[in-house]
Formats: sequence, C-alpha cells, structure tokens
Amino acid sequence: MQTEKVVEHIVNWLKEYAINAKVNGFAVGISGGIDSAVTSTLCAKTGLDVLCIEMPIHQAESHVSRAQEHIKQLKNHFINVKDVRTDLTPVFEEFKTEISLDGEQAIVDMALANTRARLRMTTLYYYAGLKKLLVAGTGNKVEDFGVGFYTKYGDGGVDLSPIADLLKSEVYEIASILNVPESIMKAAPSDGLFGDARSDEDQIGASYPELEWAMNMVENNKKESDFSGREKEVFKIYSRYNSNNQHKMNPIPICVVPSNLK
Repeated sequence: MQTEKVVEHIVNWLKEYAINAKVNGFAVGISGGIDSAVTSTLCAKTGLDVLCIEMPIHQAESHVSRAQEHIKQLKNHFINVKDVRTDLTPVFEEFKTEISLDGEQAIVDMALANTRARLRMTTLYYYAGLKKLLVAGTGNKVEDFGVGFYTKYGDGGVDLSPIADLLKSEVYEIASILNVPESIMKAAPSDGLFGDARSDEDQIGASYPELEWAMNMVENNKKESDFSGREKEVFKIYSRYNSNNQHKMNPIPICVVPSNLK
C-alpha cells in the first residue's frame, strides 16, 4: 500500500465532502483504540474543525488513559482540534432503572452493550448538530463489511466512513506514519462495550489477521471444504458472522406495495 498517498487521498476526500456539505468539520468518538485514533488524525489533517468526544460508560481505565493520551497529542499538533468529555455512566444507569432486565444474562448483557453504543451515537449527533459537524465513522473494512462487528444505529450510525475501505492491517500501516501513540498501537483491539478490557478477538474467536485471511478466501470463491484445522475453524467463524450480520450491511428492506393495490 502506498501509505502516504492513501493518507493524502482520504484527507482530500474528507475535506471535499465537508466543504460540499457546507459544514464546519467533523465529530469523532475517541475510544482509545486504533481506528478512532487514525480517523480523528485524518480528520485533523483537513484543517477543518475536529471535535474529539470521549463518552465513557463504566470504561476500563486503560481505554480512558489511551484516549486522553491521543487527544492531548492531537491537540498539541493541530490547532483545529478541540475535545469534550461526556460521562454517560449516570445516563446508562438511569436507563437501566426504567427497563426490564429479565431474561438470559448473556442476552441482557449484549442488549445493554448495544445500548451503550447507541447512547454514544446520540451524544455524537448532539454535538455534531450543535457545532455543525459531520459524524465521522471509525469502522474498518473487516468490521463493516466482513464480520459486521459493530452496533446497528450505534457506532454504525455515522455520516461518512473514511477508513471503511481499509483492512485492519492497513489501518495500522497508516497509524505508523501518523504518529499514533505507541500505547494505542500495542493495545489489543476492543469495542469497550462491556466495561472491561475484553478484546475483539475474545468476542469473535479469531484475530484480525485471521479474519482478513478469511475475507480474502471468500472473495476468491474458496469454500469451507477447502480447509482443515485452524484455517477451517476461522473460515467458519468469519462465514457465520458475515451471514448473521447481513442485516447491518444491506439496505433496510422495504415492503413495496403493488401499484394495483394503491
């Protein structure tokens, strides 16, 4: 990958899109992870306003410290970057008092995890509306179009996606020339939706390099029967996530009423 040229291309794309949309810049949720660090830095390089928003909900301390380290570094390098911190923990806890928490614990936990993401989406759009900004998504290609590892109308609710055509490995390549903090470069990828430090690999059952391999195999029309051992297991994991999450990747289905019934 021609990393520097890719960076230039994305920055120009972001700037042109924002100018055509007649907005002031971008709002980016900062999680302490590699994707939000790269996305916010690319947005900052446009020279337009960038608002970095921290939205902790019972967040692991390691996530908080990495997010703050990145924001501090970004503000030291770009005068167009501002930040705000909105602690959504009290909002989340109040929400829990008004809903039923009955049911299988794993299902309840997942529903609450997705609620965290949707509370953050609402917060991002509040500030974006206030400051006349676009919400920049932080999803990469494997997450958005491979395994669908994001929350529908949560972190999937954005105005534009600057790194969604980049594999996770390519995001790391870009991060290396954007001087993303070493602590973020070395941290295990995590969605941070459960209030602990569990990684994406812990949840999915496969690493991003493995998922990239499986994505490439599918694109080359390979089948499960072509593999054995760990490769077969990873291929099955990828295929299962891809199949189950098509509802996130495809347009919302519309019931078209026949003209003769109208």
